[in-house]
Amino acid sequence: MPKATIVDIPVAEQARMLAELRRARYGYLLALHLLLLCAAGRTPSEIAAVLFCSRSSVYRVVKAYRAGTLTMDEPSAEEASRARLKVLTPSLKRSLLAILKTVPRGCGWCRTRWSCATLALEVQARRGVQVSAETIRRWLHEVCWVWKRAKLAAKDDAPQRVEKLARIRCVFEHLPATAALFFADELDISLLPKVGSQWMPKGEQVEVPTPGTNEKRYLAGALDMRTGTIVHRVGWRKTHGLFLDLLQTLERAYPAAHFSCLYVVVDNYKIHKAQAVEQWLAAHPRLKLLFLPTYCPKASPIERAFGDVHDKWTRNHKRKRLWTVVRDVEQPLSVNGPWQYVLSEIYYTSEVTAAVELLLTAEIAQEEISHLAA
Repeated sequence: MPKATIVDIPVAEQARMLAELRRARYGYLLALHLLLLCAAGRTPSEIAAVLFCSRSSVYRVVKAYRAGTLTMDEPSAEEASRARLKVLTPSLKRSLLAILKTVPRGCGWCRTRWSCATLALEVQARRGVQVSAETIRRWLHEVCWVWKRAKLAAKDDAPQRVEKLARIRCVFEHLPATAALFFADELDISLLPKVGSQWMPKGEQVEVPTPGTNEKRYLAGALDMRTGTIVHRVGWRKTHGLFLDLLQTLERAYPAAHFSCLYVVVDNYKIHKAQAVEQWLAAHPRLKLLFLPTYCPKASPIERAFGDVHDKWTRNHKRKRLWTVVRDVEQPLSVNGPWQYVLSEIYYTSEVTAAVELLLTAEIAQEEISHLAA
């Protein structure tokens, strides 16, 4: 049966209590407690377990006491303040997060990113407390902030953005068994490798050789949202001919006997709107193009599949011939998968949902009118 004095304290609360204890006993108080327990015959291991300190602290205090260098004076106000500032208090945490949410230029600094040293100076200017850059670094990890690369984000303010997303979502959610929905795009395959992170010995940097003269091929792919497979074609140039080759491949792979309609979602790149493409689509009404909003790569799931291609097969590659790089990309697309991606959350915002409902209402009304006219 457990003792009545055992208290179940969460780990996070224990850490806060221990931090408060260490702040309160900063200076000579811990040394006095250590010496008194040593005089009582306790071992360094027992003392360290009871006082939540290290055994090296016990040996250090005893050595200083025997050498006569251990001072029993109370710490100065400055030393006590510096000791307290080693712990990120709730008030300082709020101030630090408020600073991080602003840009350095807005605070008068001639830089675009916060550094630990700059944050330390800004905290001193705002709160009047002095901390080191390393203390700021530790505080940033405590509030779950890390130093990593930012990513480029395209502006997402195209006209008819909501209407286009609603149309694609409507087709996706009401896709009949005799139809298929694809997201298509083009991928650049370059002999010059894309540089990325990898494991390497500390203090060394792995070198990725450059080809000297760069060469390129272009892959056009279409992701089937129902099966997760990718139909692709490779060409020498990224022209409307490559896109037409992809459309013709889709038409052969999905015969009319089983599929009455093929929806292909593409971006607004000029090859998708070329006159030759429009003429071919007019002669093949089974294929219908749906266009994404401008500058909206998050709306296309095939972007994630192409991201996997770069991460696994083209980044840091050491191939010397372009055809081997193309083979490295084509083979996984044919063998691996399926790539079962879902639509991005931008398709399920309140304004897009409202547009979908209006679109369905309009289609139902149109069907009723057509039925009455018949």
